[in-house]
Amino acid sequence: MAQSRTVAELAEYLGGVVQGNGDTQIFGLGALETAGPDALTFLANPKYASKVAETSAGAVLMAPGGERYGRTAIEVANPYLCFAKLLTLFYTVPHNPRGILPAAVVTDTATIGENASIYPGAFIGKNVTIGNRSVVYPGAVLYDDVSVGDDCTIHANVVIRERCRIGNRCILQPGAVIGSDGFGYAPDGRSYYRIPQIGIVILEDDVEIGANTCIDRAAIEVTRICRGTKLDNLVQIAHNCQIGEDCMIVSQVGISGSAKIGNHVTLAGQVGVAGHLTIGDNVLVGAQSGVPSSLPPNAAYSGTPTMPHKEWLKSAMVVPRLPEMKKSVSALEKRVAELEAKLIQLSQED
Repeated sequence: MAQSRTVAELAEYLGGVVQGNGDTQIFGLGALETAGPDALTFLANPKYASKVAETSAGAVLMAPGGERYGRTAIEVANPYLCFAKLLTLFYTVPHNPRGILPAAVVTDTATIGENASIYPGAFIGKNVTIGNRSVVYPGAVLYDDVSVGDDCTIHANVVIRERCRIGNRCILQPGAVIGSDGFGYAPDGRSYYRIPQIGIVILEDDVEIGANTCIDRAAIEVTRICRGTKLDNLVQIAHNCQIGEDCMIVSQVGISGSAKIGNHVTLAGQVGVAGHLTIGDNVLVGAQSGVPSSLPPNAAYSGTPTMPHKEWLKSAMVVPRLPEMKKSVSALEKRVAELEAKLIQLSQED
């Protein structure tokens, strides 16, 4: 952990404004409920503003103009982002280059950059290129002709299949699989003929891949994850998908083959996306939604099938009342039938 800093020093680092005692020493970070007097905490959601009065923290990161309850505060426009920056400042330990350690298997034709680290049990195939300061942890397997950029972290038991390309500053969490075969089979009577998947996967710069996430190689060309996109754990990206820049793909999302996802798209947990469709830029799709067709940009959607989020909220409010409504409709139908019978009887008497 980094040495302690004063509140004033942290405010300068963040570009914030101190309210209160800028000389308070901060040794670490903590939650509103548990932070002690030598720690800094943050308030990002105004819903929890009353907890500032109860916290024992030495200082609070908060938006300008909020009630401090006498606490020392650093006012910043985006407390959540600034807290993340302080986590990096206090707790991120620079990696100490280790080189190629004993029991790592590195082929003679591989090229390993300066200050890289290859841990025991890693396998580096033929003609693999690993950039400067990149780290490959135990059990990771890089097939032949893989390319990994600078400052990448390849965690334990990651598999990167042949010819796939990883950009700079990418992070692959344990168990991720990059370049597995796409799910392609041609019907042959009652059986299926396996279609060779000869394409690759490209991860552009600053992409992060969660644990046990799988990204299939393209059938012919490229499955691409563009710059800055983050994939959570247990995500499935099928062959030939194109995922735009700065997207957030949350856990258990499944995206079918050849789907095209725009820039700055958020797919919440367990969203299912059908193949060969397009999702526009700046779209948010709510959790457990099913996307069967293309979605226009700059909107929020939810439900199965997806609909505009506000419409889905109205529909969701009706669902709990459906049993009651069914009883009412049945009673009305019975009443209408009785009235119709009486009308028929009266007409016959006339």
